[in-house]
Amino acid sequence: MNTVKSVTMMDQGDDIVLVELSKNDSYLRAIESKYSTCNYYDLSVHHGVGSWETTLTLKPFEKTLEKNYQGKLFEDHVEEPRVFSAVLSNKQVGWIELGYDRWNNRMRVWEFLVEEGFRRRGIGTLLMNHAVKIAKEKGARMLVLETQTNKDAAIRFYLSFGFKLIGFDIAAYSNEDIEKKEVRLELGLEL
Repeated sequence: MNTVKSVTMMDQGDDIVLVELSKNDSYLRAIESKYSTCNYYDLSVHHGVGSWETTLTLKPFEKTLEKNYQGKLFEDHVEEPRVFSAVLSNKQVGWIELGYDRWNNRMRVWEFLVEEGFRRRGIGTLLMNHAVKIAKEKGARMLVLETQTNKDAAIRFYLSFGFKLIGFDIAAYSNEDIEKKEVRLELGLEL
C-alpha cells in the first residue's frame, strides 16, 4: 500500500488520503455500486440514403430506476492496472482503476466508484483529477471510460469534467440495450 497524497475535503474538513493499492493487498475486495436514476438518454439511430442520423435525448423514466453493480479490481484483461482508493477515517470510500492501452496510447478508467453515503463531497473529483494526472504522466493522449445511457448523474459529472462522447455500442450488454435504456457510451477527455 502506497500513500499518494493527503487532501482536505472542502465540505467536511476531514482528511482524505489517496492510497495506491496492489493486487496482493489483504483488504482488497469486490466493489459494489448501488444507484438510482430518474432520467436516461434515449438513443435513436436512423439510416437514410447516404446518411446516418443519431440523437441522444434526455427523457424521464416512468418511475425511478434502481440498479446494482458488482465489479472486481485487477481483472486479467486490464493492461498495466493501477488502482487508487480514497480513504477517510481508515475506511475506503472510493476507488478508481486505470489501465493503459499501449496500442492506441489511451488511459482507460475501468472502475470508478464512490460509496453511496460519500457521494457529492468531492471524492469523485479528487479521484478523477488523480486519474488525469496519472494519464498525463504516462504520456497518454486521452482518458476514456464507459458509462450507460441510464446513468444521468454520472454522465453529468463526466461532462462537467470535460469528457465528450466518442462513441456508443447499442448491443454491448444485450440485443435489447436500446429498449432497456442501457446503451454503452464511450466518453473521452483529450489530454
